Amino acid sequence: MKAGVSTACLYPQLLEDSLKDLVERHIINTEIFVNSHCEMQPEFTQLLYSILKRNNAVCTAMHPYTCPMEPMMLFSQYERRVSDMLDYYKSFFEIMNRFGTKIFVFHGNKYQTPVSEELYFERFARLAECAESFGIIAAQENVSRCQSRDLEFLTDMAGYLGDKAHFVLDVKQAVRADEDPLMFVKKLGDKIVHVHISDHGEKGDCLPLGHGKFDIDTFLVQLKKAGFDGSVMIELYRYNFSDADELADNYFYLKEIIQKIDVEAKV
Repeated sequence: MKAGVSTACLYPQLLEDSLKDLVERHIINTEIFVNSHCEMQPEFTQLLYSILKRNNAVCTAMHPYTCPMEPMMLFSQYERRVSDMLDYYKSFFEIMNRFGTKIFVFHGNKYQTPVSEELYFERFARLAECAESFGIIAAQENVSRCQSRDLEFLTDMAGYLGDKAHFVLDVKQAVRADEDPLMFVKKLGDKIVHVHISDHGEKGDCLPLGHGKFDIDTFLVQLKKAGFDGSVMIELYRYNFSDADELADNYFYLKEIIQKIDVEAKV
């Protein structure tokens, strides 16, 4: 397992400034949340790449800004939209190949306007196949406002898609959907390829690690036992922490926990 931090934590600060704030504090494992189409242009992506390289940092996952468009473009009955959206995502996959990024984070359809599971899974399979042709893993995130909010839905997805099913486990989104994050680990196991972590408790459902009641150690131990060897990304909202220095402190706190678990596993 590897600790990391998402640039989404610093939104609405400009992406390049957010990335600099992370890597210049020795946060060497990042997830990049692309916020606008212009941030996919060659000059801009070269800027991001240079920031990473200059600081010996990597981008493990990329999150597209197009989440609100996915219900209309991928889950309607209008086939041409599906083809257009997959073509558009190829632009992301090409950027990810330049960066050496492997995980593409996907939200999917809205919970309020569900489609059948069969339709949903078949559309995701097409996305997964398209991503795979670039060497990319498309991973379904559990999101409380989306059809992917329910663990039962995701276990059905895993059964239907088999090897094409991969997941991003977001702790705060599980909490918001009244789901137990540990049950996601138990049910989805090694199909979880990426994690968004945060704490939660009386002060809120998205807190810096160590500021709530979430048993982080047990959660990470169970992830490791399930075969997880990906990145555990701190993903908070900007109002949940004070500044980038606090994010860096939380990153090193998470690194220490992971290192302790690794040492104990070898004993």
